[in-house]
Amino acid sequence: MTYRKKLIEVALPLEAINRSSRSEKSPFTRSHPRALHVWWARRPLAACRAVLFASLIDDPSSWPELFPNEEAQDLERERLFRIIEELVRWESINNKAMLLTAQREIAQSISRSRGDDMPKEADAIHKYLKEYAPPVLDPFCGGGSIPLEAQRLGLKAIAGDLNPVAVLITKALIEIPPKFVGKPPVNPDAYKEKGLIEREWQGAEGLVEDICYYGKWMRDESEKLIGHLYPKAKITEEMIKDQPDLKPHAGEELTVMAWLWVRTVECPNPACRARMPLASSFVLSGKKNKRAWVEPIINAGRRGVNFLVRTGDGTPPEAPKVGRGAKFRCLVCGETSESQYIKDEGTAGRMGAQLMAIVAKSRKGLIYLPPDDEHSKIASNYVPSWRPEVPLADDPRNIWCRGYGINTFEKLFTLRQLVALNTFSDLVMATREKILEDARISDNPYDYDGRTLDSGGTGVIAYADAVATYLALSISRFADFSNTITSWDSGNTNLRQLFSRQAIQMSWDYAETNPLHGVVNIMDAINWAISSISNTIYDDAIEGTALQIDASSSLASLGNAIVSTDPPYYDNISYADLSDFFYIWLRRSLSQVHPDLFSTLASPKKQELIASPYRFNGNNDMAENFFQKGLESTFHQIRLVMNREYTFTLFYAFKQREQKTHVDGKAMASTGWETMLRGLIEAGFVVVGTWPMRTEQQQRSIAMGTNALATSIVLVCRLRQEDAPMTTRRDFISTLKNELPKALVNLQHGNIAPVDLAQASIGPGMAVFTRYSKVMEADGSPMTVRAALVLINQTLDEVLAEQEGEFDADTRWAVAWFEQFGMEEGPFGVAETLSKAKDTAVSGMVEAGILYARGGKVRLLKRDELQDDWDPATDSRFTIWEATQHLIRALDQNGEQAAAELLRKLGAVGESARDLAYRLYNICERKKWAQEALAYNSLVIAWPEISRLAQGTPGRAEAQTDMFESE
Repeated sequence: MTYRKKLIEVALPLEAINRSSRSEKSPFTRSHPRALHVWWARRPLAACRAVLFASLIDDPSSWPELFPNEEAQDLERERLFRIIEELVRWESINNKAMLLTAQREIAQSISRSRGDDMPKEADAIHKYLKEYAPPVLDPFCGGGSIPLEAQRLGLKAIAGDLNPVAVLITKALIEIPPKFVGKPPVNPDAYKEKGLIEREWQGAEGLVEDICYYGKWMRDESEKLIGHLYPKAKITEEMIKDQPDLKPHAGEELTVMAWLWVRTVECPNPACRARMPLASSFVLSGKKNKRAWVEPIINAGRRGVNFLVRTGDGTPPEAPKVGRGAKFRCLVCGETSESQYIKDEGTAGRMGAQLMAIVAKSRKGLIYLPPDDEHSKIASNYVPSWRPEVPLADDPRNIWCRGYGINTFEKLFTLRQLVALNTFSDLVMATREKILEDARISDNPYDYDGRTLDSGGTGVIAYADAVATYLALSISRFADFSNTITSWDSGNTNLRQLFSRQAIQMSWDYAETNPLHGVVNIMDAINWAISSISNTIYDDAIEGTALQIDASSSLASLGNAIVSTDPPYYDNISYADLSDFFYIWLRRSLSQVHPDLFSTLASPKKQELIASPYRFNGNNDMAENFFQKGLESTFHQIRLVMNREYTFTLFYAFKQREQKTHVDGKAMASTGWETMLRGLIEAGFVVVGTWPMRTEQQQRSIAMGTNALATSIVLVCRLRQEDAPMTTRRDFISTLKNELPKALVNLQHGNIAPVDLAQASIGPGMAVFTRYSKVMEADGSPMTVRAALVLINQTLDEVLAEQEGEFDADTRWAVAWFEQFGMEEGPFGVAETLSKAKDTAVSGMVEAGILYARGGKVRLLKRDELQDDWDPATDSRFTIWEATQHLIRALDQNGEQAAAELLRKLGAVGESARDLAYRLYNICERKKWAQEALAYNSLVIAWPEISRLAQGTPGRAEAQTDMFESE
């Protein structure tokens, strides 16, 4: 077969993909597959779907006999773009007609290349793809986004991961549901009415019905066993005198939704020795008209503090936490304890906990009650039958609680939480036995083939294993909300789970939910699992496969696949260390159902492909070398198994960790990118395309200096030709300077955020570098990847600086001044000299309204000092500098609509204002001016919406028409 260029190598509708990727992460997408279970740094489904589709579709230029000129090719691309734009919308994620349209396009590309007749009907298309479409392989499947989207497009998905938790999550998404498509449930309720069991069950409806039924059965059995551990709150007149609006009555018993605890240590003051509450906040509810807080009352006789609950318009007392870290003030004597003292007390096992408040459910909402001694006693009077004594990793970067004595997983839970989680876990196998018993006495369609789910069975035993798997995942998911790191969110009056970030941190006050009926309870987690698989079409899905494999050595048997993956990002996330939190509970629940996955006490770490120095006694070089060799081996494995007719796509979202290599500080290299790229090149790959996909919401806070990107860079690779030429350093630089400016302009027009521009520019730069077999240095040695990255970054700086040539003289002066002094004052003499070099005058810039000059000092006007009623149409000395600053000011003060009104007045000049924002961000990043950088980054991120409003065009949701009527 002749290699034909794919659409992803030429063009993509990035704005539509980025928009859908961001909206997908909104809180309202409860039915998202991610609801099934926690995994870190998942790629959005929309981005994965778009990348896979564009990797499978031929670009029109590959068929000159069908599309003989550029005009015809552009028209065809526009048609394909419209399909992608609809394909990536969350609202149409399970639109069967839309998916069939995408599958038809894939089948058409394959049939053209094979010379086959194009299948027409839906069944024929599904059969054709099953027979002729290559499988999609993701050797780092993580949370399963890529294989799930491959399956949605009608392709066989092969998912691999070393981590058993990731494998199980992906099994639950792509492997288990297709086995039981169209099958009815087995629970007794489904057989009470004959019509219910005899109706046609679509997709995984029957499986979902049973997960719900047996989940409730498990919850009810748990209540019989441990319900007494969660007493109701008995209401007294004293408790409710300040909360009449919530309508509780004295003597009434209310269900407790959560108990709020605070950690304590003994005051270091020898004259005091009171139990110090280590509270970070006393606020219970910050909601308007529902404000509530805890008031500490000194109890000198008992050497400690009691707590009362207050509501209304008063002012909550200041919490005893002092600044950052673990410094706290004793509420009894005022002594401040240093962080080390708190750590020593925790390590010595002398850190305790005190009940601070009770959250109960009244007829009109949540009600906050003071502590109850009986509730405190019940919480600690029971001993769990099993404790997860697995040690937490000694990783100070990702595990922050070890320094306070929380060094094993059991210490992350209260005794009552351990009892509850043990009970739930033990009931998983009891539930499985009940499913088998119910199936025996019902007229169900499942056979008794004697095979388990793990052995490939599809009968009643495998089905019971499947339901047990989802229940165990729900328990594991619930544990994220049932531990002593879980905190109370007073803004939303709800729980904030442990993994609100990619680390196990330390919390000083924590919330213990009622696992049976609380703010977050076990049925909530079961319902999340149900919603995640209910929202995925499995009717026509080819069964997927999820395997526990080491990508660096075990891919050879999975050949002839389209490879698309999202590998680990150097040292960003310690997946194995974090996932052990879930592994311990999954192992307890499922060691008999999935014995191979849960054969060890903890998840495998020795082979895990991350550059974690703590695993090498703090040796960064050894960690980097391990990661480098592992990636090279992985890419060599991918080379062996990839289908040569298709590209290899790689998501990468590692922010450059800049390392100075020149005195001027401008030439930088990136450890994470360098390591990944070196592995690609050593394996013989060439970069043929790069696409920056903004996968985070616009509201995301930007932390300069952290390895966190809002954009994933998708690298499109294929194998380098055997006869690829060599070149010299001089020719490489020349080609780079010729091609990179155009690529950067395309990135800017694609609205790449300034914070991500440096990462995105690596792609087109490395596309030049990797097309050669070698780039030879002047001394005859081959150029290293690091040296190439330095040159790419240098060229980026030069290109951005050269763009200044399109600005007016006053703006060029302002940029040069800003680079030297920022928004601070500088000497008039320097300003005057610089003005002559830029062919302008200080007095003219004062007159233009961008500069302040007095007393021998000069500075740029800050945005809040600019003219309030500025109108570019009447400005006699207009500058791009002013336009950019006024746009930012309008956006900050009055939002996108106000910025759009100004952009409408600016017209085409607005594009230059945006270009200036890129340049100024670049300066800010090098100077570490984080706050000022944020302003320029925010303007660019908001640009598509501002531009849309300025043009008066409808939003995508308003303009969308249904292209895919049911067929």
